[in-house]
Amino acid sequence: MNKVFSSKLLNNHLNCFSDYVSKALSAIPAVVFSIVCSTAQAQNFPEHPITLVVPNPPGGFVDTSARLLSEPLARLINQPVVIDNRPGASGNTAYQYVARAKPDGYTLLISYSGYHVGNPSLMDKLPWDPIKDFTPLALLTTSTNVIAVHPSVPANNLKEFIAYAKANPGKLNYASQGNGSVSHIGTEIFKQIANIDLVHVPYKGSGAAIQDVLSGQVQVFITTPPSVMQHIQIDKLKALAVTGKTRHPMLPNVPTTAEAGVPSFQLESWVGLYAPANTPPAVVAKITDAVKRSMELPEVKQRADTAGVDISYLNPTALDALLKKELPYWNKIIKSANIHLD
Repeated sequence: MNKVFSSKLLNNHLNCFSDYVSKALSAIPAVVFSIVCSTAQAQNFPEHPITLVVPNPPGGFVDTSARLLSEPLARLINQPVVIDNRPGASGNTAYQYVARAKPDGYTLLISYSGYHVGNPSLMDKLPWDPIKDFTPLALLTTSTNVIAVHPSVPANNLKEFIAYAKANPGKLNYASQGNGSVSHIGTEIFKQIANIDLVHVPYKGSGAAIQDVLSGQVQVFITTPPSVMQHIQIDKLKALAVTGKTRHPMLPNVPTTAEAGVPSFQLESWVGLYAPANTPPAVVAKITDAVKRSMELPEVKQRADTAGVDISYLNPTALDALLKKELPYWNKIIKSANIHLD
């Protein structure tokens, strides 16, 4: 009996201890396990290639910004960095794809300001949320825009162009990188400020647009320097003004809009890097550190200068603040200009 009693007593103690351990473990907040898992994941990250999803075709400001980052980033993380161009639906194809991707740091979005801050005000049923669906990683680049025209347009400066457009309403076409892009919104604002009538011809990115501008089928293109700079330098296009506060270093003879007589028209674009929402903080930290070091390399600055792009690194917190500042700003502009997607 004593042996039986002792055995039962031992079993009772073991059961009580097991219950105590189970309750103690269940009392540990789930966030602790999340942090542990996140840290373990980050220690091995990355274990295979990272994909940068670009909402534009090859060529132009956005794609150029992605390629400025991809090569040095690949060297720093010791893994390939793949460029995946996914144009279409005014950027929504790429944004929706990344928003629904696994939040593990391997699928990242190269975000264009025209889509990220413009689409929420241009579309009633946006298939992604500009804040909730993404984790900010870094602002990469910014760029002024250039008002470029085909040589057949009989104007050598901005005032002459405005006068010609007023005398020929609806006879000049302008290209954009797509409905809702900065080139679309910006040109519509320019039309209102200058009180001129230009016909919108949207394209899927700069590459397709520039071909028709060079051929003269479309006469006007307000876009970032990488799209048109080489053509301006060999006189295949005429640059009437740049839309920033200062002249562009690669186009020193092109005046600003203020210098050209239209000081109220300024237009800049930016490109940022985002991950899907809920990407582990430790993975985010590892990516942002590698991105920062990549963008600080002298060779990247040199390539950016040649392409007409400004390196403008901001950390995740600053990029988040920029986005939240620009969303209401562009909403006001788009609504006041009565801009709609065609």
